[in-house]
Amino acid sequence: MRIYMQLREADAQPLRYCQLQLEPDLLGGWMLIREVGNVGSAGRVKKEFYGEPVEAERALIEQRDAQLKRGFQVVFVQGQVAHR
Repeated sequence: MRIYMQLREADAQPLRYCQLQLEPDLLGGWMLIREVGNVGSAGRVKKEFYGEPVEAERALIEQRDAQLKRGFQVVFVQGQVAHR
């Protein structure tokens, strides 16, 4: 699953983005990749590992909700949450 969000804080500020992505790892676990930064420049990447897909999806939803509260808007969603 992948979620891409953007935020314009003020007219003089550059457009910011946040991308959340779930990927299976080679050992049977899951990785939540969070990338944030300004559009047009390199962002910061943080990776978190989870043993179960349910835990990874819960973390993805929590991160998405936190960014929505900050004012980000969802621009693009690919895939869907499989385990609820």
